[in-house]
Amino acid sequence: MKVDYRQIAADILEAIGGKDNVDKAAHCVTRLRLSLKDQSKVDEARVKEVDLVKGAFENSGVYQIVIGAGDVDRVYAEFIKLAGLEAATVAEVKSAGGKKMNPLQKLVKVFSDVFMPIIPAIIVAGLLMGINNLLASEGLFIDGKTLIEAYPNLQGLWDLINMMANTSFVFLPALVGWSATKRFGGSEVLGIVMGLLLVHPDLLNAWGYGTAALEGEVPTFDILGLFEIEKVGYQGQILPVLAAAYILSQIEMFLKKRVPNAIQLLVVPITTIVVTGFLALAIVGPVTRGIGNVIATGLVNTFEAVPVVGALLFGLFYAPLVVTGMHHLFIAIDLQLIADTGGTFIWPMIALSNIAQGSAALAMFFVYKHNAKQKSMASTSAISAYFGITEPAMFGVNLPNKFPFYSAMIGSAIAAIFITLNDVQAIAIGVGGLPGFLSIFTDKILLFIVGMVIAIIVPFALTFILSKRYMKKGELEENKVA
Repeated sequence: MKVDYRQIAADILEAIGGKDNVDKAAHCVTRLRLSLKDQSKVDEARVKEVDLVKGAFENSGVYQIVIGAGDVDRVYAEFIKLAGLEAATVAEVKSAGGKKMNPLQKLVKVFSDVFMPIIPAIIVAGLLMGINNLLASEGLFIDGKTLIEAYPNLQGLWDLINMMANTSFVFLPALVGWSATKRFGGSEVLGIVMGLLLVHPDLLNAWGYGTAALEGEVPTFDILGLFEIEKVGYQGQILPVLAAAYILSQIEMFLKKRVPNAIQLLVVPITTIVVTGFLALAIVGPVTRGIGNVIATGLVNTFEAVPVVGALLFGLFYAPLVVTGMHHLFIAIDLQLIADTGGTFIWPMIALSNIAQGSAALAMFFVYKHNAKQKSMASTSAISAYFGITEPAMFGVNLPNKFPFYSAMIGSAIAAIFITLNDVQAIAIGVGGLPGFLSIFTDKILLFIVGMVIAIIVPFALTFILSKRYMKKGELEENKVA
């Protein structure tokens, strides 16, 4: 049956109080995000009854309607036409609703705004690194050999994939510089230049710096004989470029307000880059690198000291953090761990949490018996979760019924404990679901797959068992809407 996206948009608009109640509208991968003038005018029950809508909630002043990947952009296109709005970015909508946020929410919002636009590049790089990982793994497919050693004609393909995979990580500061400068109000092109400056070939990479430091021969810039700045790059680092992008934006905005228009193009960019570049290499880079090392070391030491407790807490509470939007913080932490230690133990647990939510939703497909809409939502949202997009499963199926969500949390925690005790780590960030094994260090892939099996079976079984109890009490969501 053909989907009438215009009618769906009209139904949503009517349920949220009409076009006069909408300030700004945007969408992400799965959600319609709205800044509303008066949220008390929203009829949430009517919103959730609209076709394709899998859930709705308010977070940090932004009303979010979960529709699902693929459909949300079509609904959005019709929605802004009916509401008479211009297309807006997620950051603009968040900014409009951000006045009600506390300091922690504002910090999370910054990370979300910066990393959301570059997530596709990071995921693609992670997948390619996973494929590269398989090709170069000794003994995984052929005893005592890698696929490249067994089939030398694969060498060219491996080199090409390796280059593609490394690009996003080698130039990650440029990606972050672009996105962060845009978020902080500066010129994106200057943010890119600043990011590239921090990974310039004349600066030592992490491996070169480590070797030079051991030998006591770290090269430096001699600044007029007064002091020296180490020639050290920040490949794969997040905090240095984030801080530099903020400083760059502040300097640029300060100058633009004070430099006459006639000479702005000559004065503002060069002054901004020179001052920020100097501060970034001399002060910001070394300080934030130290902070990043402390964070990474602290996390690693905590998980090494009490792995069961750390994994239990992360496995249990990652999904609730997704509900609040605070999960975006972990992208930066993952990337910091990869830069400092060569791998991350957090991302594998995130992938298992996503799988667990999908498994609970899949169980609900078999639990629902008479409601075709709920069965369809359960099956499609489960597939989405298995490929890393959990919002449809959580908001459309698991949270409304509660017990599938709790079952997924329990399954996620058990799986997280298992892989943590077995030191399973990822070489990169990939697709946070069933394809996640591609990003795991090859000697730990089988252990990760065992974790995946746990994340599939436990939530599925718990959800199915608990559904009997909720059916008897008449608390199953199907009984309310069928």
